[in-house]
Amino acid sequence: MPGTNLTRDEAQRRARLLTVDAYEVDLDLSGAQEGGDADGSGHGTFRSATTVRFDSAEAGADTFIDLVAPAVHEVRLNGEALDAAEVFKDSRIALTGLRAGRNELRVVADCAYTNTGEGLHRFVDPVDQQAYLYTQFEVPDARRVYASFEQPDLKATFQFTVKAPEGWTVISNSPTPEPSDNIWRFEPTPRISTYITALIAGPYHSVHSTYEKDGRTVPLGIYCRPSLAEHLDADEIFAVTRQGFDWFQEKFDYAYPFAKYDQLFVPEFNAGAMENAGAVTIRDQYVFRSKVTDAAYEVRAETILHELAHMWFGDLVTMEWWNDLWLNESFATYTSIACQAYAPGSKWPHSWTTFANSMKTWAYRQDQLPSTHPIMAEINDLDDVLVNFDGITYAKGASVLKQLVAYVGMDEFFQGVQAYFKAHAYGNTRLSDLLGALEETSGRDLKTWSKKWLETAGINILRPEIEVDAQGVITSFAVRQEAPALPAGAKGEPVLRPHRIAVGAYELAGGKLVRTERIELDVDGELTAVPQLVGKARPAVILLNDDDLSYAKVRLDEESLKTVTEHLGDFTESLPRALSWASAWDMTRDGELATRDYLSLVLSGIGKESDIGVVQSLHRQVKLALDLYAAPEWRETGLATWTAAALEQLRAAKPGSDHQLAWARAFAASARTDEQLDLLQGLLEGTEEISGLAVDTELRWALVHRLAATGRADEKTIAAELDRDKTSAGERYAASARAARPTAEAKDAAWASVVESDQLPNSLQESVIGGFVQTDQRELLAPYTAKYFAAVKDIWNSRSHEMAQQIAVGLYPALQVSQETLDATDAWLASAEPSAALRRLMTESRAGIERALKAQKADAAA
Repeated sequence: MPGTNLTRDEAQRRARLLTVDAYEVDLDLSGAQEGGDADGSGHGTFRSATTVRFDSAEAGADTFIDLVAPAVHEVRLNGEALDAAEVFKDSRIALTGLRAGRNELRVVADCAYTNTGEGLHRFVDPVDQQAYLYTQFEVPDARRVYASFEQPDLKATFQFTVKAPEGWTVISNSPTPEPSDNIWRFEPTPRISTYITALIAGPYHSVHSTYEKDGRTVPLGIYCRPSLAEHLDADEIFAVTRQGFDWFQEKFDYAYPFAKYDQLFVPEFNAGAMENAGAVTIRDQYVFRSKVTDAAYEVRAETILHELAHMWFGDLVTMEWWNDLWLNESFATYTSIACQAYAPGSKWPHSWTTFANSMKTWAYRQDQLPSTHPIMAEINDLDDVLVNFDGITYAKGASVLKQLVAYVGMDEFFQGVQAYFKAHAYGNTRLSDLLGALEETSGRDLKTWSKKWLETAGINILRPEIEVDAQGVITSFAVRQEAPALPAGAKGEPVLRPHRIAVGAYELAGGKLVRTERIELDVDGELTAVPQLVGKARPAVILLNDDDLSYAKVRLDEESLKTVTEHLGDFTESLPRALSWASAWDMTRDGELATRDYLSLVLSGIGKESDIGVVQSLHRQVKLALDLYAAPEWRETGLATWTAAALEQLRAAKPGSDHQLAWARAFAASARTDEQLDLLQGLLEGTEEISGLAVDTELRWALVHRLAATGRADEKTIAAELDRDKTSAGERYAASARAARPTAEAKDAAWASVVESDQLPNSLQESVIGGFVQTDQRELLAPYTAKYFAAVKDIWNSRSHEMAQQIAVGLYPALQVSQETLDATDAWLASAEPSAALRRLMTESRAGIERALKAQKADAAA
């Protein structure tokens, strides 16, 4: 039985048979405030009526339409009533005896609201007790709201009619009409895929503006709940949006393809955002309630631009099947970063530094797991794609696109993209369509490039090989490329790839590392000579892959490493610093640099690091290294050193600065001594003060969380803080703090609420899991290892994908770094017969234990 799965073969057969013309979807959400239909047909459900018109290539053919619903009341094919009980099974409605040519299907069903962030999510705001709805359909969840041919290459027009409660607003892909008797009748959309249709409904607050260019006006809207309206910085969001419109329309040479552009900040959203055509949904944590650093604004801007780029790449032109998901996401990621880097007036021209320091670090981690796969992964069914929104799909893919741009030239790249949009507007494509367009504009043969970069897994290492004479003059310089063996269990063979890189030469001048020469070249094969450096004096630092053009792990030669170790914070530019930091972190993860030495390196240079995004990444990485990669007998020494340094940096930081806030959070996350915890308590109660540090709502919760995790904040303290912040965010923070308390009772209650019950909504479940897992509580958490393995398969089989994945990954005993955990995982893998998706998640978690053991051994030997 297929369940809710769909195979690629099934999708291809259905696409060959059908051409879908139009959907008319009529939804009755009038009972949404109470949680069910107005006619009482079922608590937690709503009435959905769908009419779909489609053509069949064959007379008498059979197919099916997808629907996930508690009940189906009517199925009528070409005017003939079908027995719903007979044809609706296993989330499919069987359609037999199709006419050749035009067919019409009508389906009336009760569909269910969710609290998992999938399908039609229903949320009640504790501030105003009003319900707020939004849809999330990627990958296969439009079928939770209306009957649909749920695959990206069966595009159609969609006309939504929605009955909603009095006083609500309804937003969809088409411009919002004036309602009549609380009924909203939207105009049909252009031809789009099911997964980017959208409905958002509720008493949302909104701000409106326009984008005007070349005589055309595009209406712009920003929406959020009224309880967040005071924090909504709409002017800033509109400014970033207009920057994206300007830059994308110029680079793509194609006008924005939809009638309006709304951005809706919605509650309990699982992802960062979703590219619904003309109605982008964004997690409402991006409406900042308290002071955040500029890095948070930069990340939000990248998210806004990423989704806007999808309006062309993904929505206008859509992948035929999910094996090209990587291209969809990688293109949006690459172009959003490029827009930040190159658009006139951008606030974040250093965005490639952020990319190198965060996205590529994610990619390198993912590419060294047993589950590593080619960028163009083999997606056999929906189960495959659900776990494929990973660091390879987004970050490695975007890194390789950046490499491709360097390889073919930026102008040639965008000329090819322009031809691609014009040729395939409102249609579906494969990778070969884009590569063919780029070959035309660049004159480069991309077949070999594609095969080596997109169809193979793994990561290369680039090392400099330098010979100098007695006077320090370079007599030989070459770049050696290595292809390490793939992780155990990974499919494929290691391969050497063509790289377009820059080699940077840096000298110390006035205590600063300044680039004195840059050479750009193609590296291919095992050894590539760089004759341009021969005969020149050896510089203080030679940095391979300068400007971060390619995707590879880079190592420094001995002399360069010595200089960088002493002067990492002295690079005048942020990108070479970020590349050096990333290399040091990668060496630590690989067990080539001891955790204690990594800590020393960070402490010697972080005070000079001006890029706040890099500083915050280093905070996360140091804490992770100390928690997982430090030798257990030295861990507490390392944590004490780090926490003392964080407090010192906090007190020294400029009052009111981003660095001060970042160091306050780093200190709060690891405070451990009585004196340090007293300071947290004093900051919370107002008896202690650090000049310029605003102890606002979000920072207060960070203090409460750490005090709870160390036994200094009890239920009374948590409840009092929640009373100060009676919001959905406050509820999440309180749930996490309660789960963080270092008592058996708190852990049992948290475990029961997540594992033994399925009543928590997605956001609260995530918060409880985050609080439950505390790095200072290994002994307290140890008994849950056996409980985890006993429960995880049943959870996977009984919960929705998002909820099950949260539990499978979040509750894996990652802190129990031991051979016993490896053995327990292996025993479970051997006996449980998990699905391919769950097996993948489990082997990834297991790999984390293996890596930690290796790193701990290296640290102990230092």
